[in-house]
Formats: sequence, C-alpha cells, structure tokens
Amino acid sequence: MVMTEGFDADNTPFDRFEDEAAVRRLVDAFYDHMDAHPQFERIRQLHPPDLTQSRDKFFKFLCGWLGGPQYYMQEYGHPRLRMRHAPFPIGEVERDQWLACMADAMDEQRIEGQLRAFLDQRFAHVADFMRNQ
Repeated sequence: MVMTEGFDADNTPFDRFEDEAAVRRLVDAFYDHMDAHPQFERIRQLHPPDLTQSRDKFFKFLCGWLGGPQYYMQEYGHPRLRMRHAPFPIGEVERDQWLACMADAMDEQRIEGQLRAFLDQRFAHVADFMRNQ
C-alpha cells in the first residue's frame, strides 16, 4: 500500500479505525447501499445474488489494504485486483457507482478528516485502475 502524509508503518489507515469491527461496518454499509439503492444497479448486477462471500472477501482485503491484518493474502494469495476483476465489464459508470456507493458508506460511518481524504484519494485511484471498458 502506498502511504500518504500522516501515515506510515507505525500509523496506518487501519489504525485510524477503532477496531476490525469498524472496518466490517464500513464493508457492510457499502454492500447494504449497493443492494438497496437503484442508482447502484449496474455494480450490483456484477455481484452474486447472495453478497455474503463478497462482503467477507472485501473485509479481508480491506483490512490488509489499510495496513492491518493480511487476512485476504493468507487465504487467497495476492489480490491481483485487475486479474480478478477482468471478467466483469467495468467502465466509467461502474467506477462512478462504486465510488458513490463507498462515499455513502463512509458518510454513514462518519469517516472524516485525514482518513477520509486518504480513502477518497486511494479508492478513486484503484477504482479507475479497475476500468477495463
């Protein structure tokens, strides 16, 4: 993970969450918004009907990506995000829906300040990198 001002190996974005349960709440809020709101229909259609496994994998990935426990790598190996997302058509609409859904989830979880600025920047970078259309 690329760190920005204010974050380093001893002070990671993961450390700014009160605990792992806070990361889980962010992931759940993200998928709850995706599942409930029609404006996220395009990205919702890219997921299976049952979001249980998607929630679990994203939680495990996000913990490690934020600088916390590497649950995803321990279970699945390197994330290889572009490869894993290659089968799904991801264009600007899907990218923008994903980012809007995550912004709603972060608003709901009251993620603010330096952590919010970091997440907004990094999520935008990764979401744009995932585009394959």
